[in-house]
Amino acid sequence: MYRACRKRVDTSESSSESGTGQQAKTPAAAAADGAGRRGWRRWAMDTRPLRRPAYRRLWSSTIVTAVGSQLTAVAVPKQIYDITGSSAWVGAASLAGLLPLIVFALWGGAVADTMDRRKLLLITNTGIAVTSLLFWVQAVTGLESVAALMLLLALQQAFWGLNAPARNASIARLVPEDELPAANALGSTVMQTGQVVGPLLAGALIPVIGLPELYLIDALALCVTVWAVHQLPALPPLAGTAVRRAGLREVVAGFRYIAGHKVLLLSFLADIVAMVLGMPRALFPQLAAETYSSYGEGLALGLLFAAIPVGAVAGGLFSGTFSRARRHGWMVIGAVVVWGAAITGAGLSGSLWLAVAFLALAGVADMVSMVFRGAILLSAATDEMRGRMQGVFTVVVAGGPRLADVLHGGAGSAFGAREAVAGGGLLVVVVMLALAGMVPALRRYRV
Repeated sequence: MYRACRKRVDTSESSSESGTGQQAKTPAAAAADGAGRRGWRRWAMDTRPLRRPAYRRLWSSTIVTAVGSQLTAVAVPKQIYDITGSSAWVGAASLAGLLPLIVFALWGGAVADTMDRRKLLLITNTGIAVTSLLFWVQAVTGLESVAALMLLLALQQAFWGLNAPARNASIARLVPEDELPAANALGSTVMQTGQVVGPLLAGALIPVIGLPELYLIDALALCVTVWAVHQLPALPPLAGTAVRRAGLREVVAGFRYIAGHKVLLLSFLADIVAMVLGMPRALFPQLAAETYSSYGEGLALGLLFAAIPVGAVAGGLFSGTFSRARRHGWMVIGAVVVWGAAITGAGLSGSLWLAVAFLALAGVADMVSMVFRGAILLSAATDEMRGRMQGVFTVVVAGGPRLADVLHGGAGSAFGAREAVAGGGLLVVVVMLALAGMVPALRRYRV
């Protein structure tokens, strides 16, 4: 009874705040809407959330951020390597950004539950833009200080940690519940596209305009993001929500909330299982040098790194059918199992092209998992907890692959790259099926 009442409140609210004046559709109406799409349109991306002006503004700002952030993500390690000539310093810089991201994402989730999320987005996007401008200043003045770069990177990641929970938690206030998977597919596709286009664009621009200008382009692009966020409606805590401060107690309350809601706990565990046990990117250089050297080490390395994001983008572009599924729990379970099986296939492949095909399939599965895990976090949690859920989500997404780098790097050195990849994928399948079998909450979850 509580869940049904809460859904009606959230759905009604998203309809009124989106500025469309439309009533939220029931699951039956949403299914009928999907049935009306014929032929290839049933497979094409579901763009219904873009009819809602407020969500469209938020999504448009994501396009700018997705590409611009990747310019800086390429420029920072490139500049550090140019200064030091050491990959170890590049790795150290990555870790320097991870700790602030974790701390401020957890705190930022609590902040997002206690203040107007639009205001928080304005503050943090402005902070990110100023940080990008400071990156440009240090580069154009020839400072050449690794310490300054690491400090700016830590500051940027702190702002990002505060920003991401508020941005993701706001989606449920801008679209009705039946459109949450479609909204997540739209956002995830843009972010994955940025991971492909951004580095390629950075690589093409550096020889032409120079590295400092990449920072400046990112800073200017973020001004567009700030403007788009400024056009959003106010997103204060819902009426009746207790007034509280965003401190350690609220962060701990978020973890207690997760522990008390098995479907939320399992959605996080599913991502941890998939990424920590099954993300093989740390082994791509070894695979390119040893297994696929006959294809050309540079070509092999580029294809291996690009395959998963390209697959994820393809999954997003053809997400029309799965974004309307009602059994969200089974979609997560199935996607993680397919991810693990595809990673296993990649590890067993002696052919580069077959390995790339398996990795692209893994990317499609990862997109499906992202879409439905995100939808579960937004629909199964109350609005006063959504910020903290998104804070934990940000930490899991950022930390899981980094832990995977450590585990897979060690396993690749001990057992060989292909064996480590295949073994990790197999572990994903076994562990995910065991979790789904032992705890039925995720299997039974549907909207």
